[in-house]
Amino acid sequence: MRHNKHHASLGLTVEHRRAVMANLSAALITHGRITTTLAKAKALRPFVEKIITKAKQAAAKTERKDAIHLRRLALSDVRDETAVTKLFNETYKEFANRAGGYTRIYKLGAQRQGDAAEMALIEFVKADDPGYKKSKGKKAKGSKKTKAAAPAATEAAPAAEAPKAESAS
Repeated sequence: MRHNKHHASLGLTVEHRRAVMANLSAALITHGRITTTLAKAKALRPFVEKIITKAKQAAAKTERKDAIHLRRLALSDVRDETAVTKLFNETYKEFANRAGGYTRIYKLGAQRQGDAAEMALIEFVKADDPGYKKSKGKKAKGSKKTKAAAPAATEAAPAAEAPKAESAS
């Protein structure tokens, strides 16, 4: 059974997919933003965010063994020592006050010339970026509709009463 085994296969073998994710994540960590296909960007997002979380956890650990262990785990995924060093020494500080959502994907609206694949840009979110504000839920939207409907009902009521008065006289 395949329970809980979902991942974006990208039409690649397991070894090839791991190599692609390692190369894309190393490029993203090194450059801060990369342009790739939309499918690869969507597959890269959770991969990179888990590695950033490891870097944040390593910074929070005071015991040296745990920090080294987390660094080695990240190195086994990324496979680029300079990128991992940059992430664990510099980049993680940008996300210290952020609880997830370290990357953002922009659809470029262009298609690649050779195979018409949809292109996207994936980048790290800035430290001071507040992101989108959460809506207050469906109740807030429903109350606006009822408030807007209430004045219309009060305006229609006197107009409806006026013709009745004329017909009675």
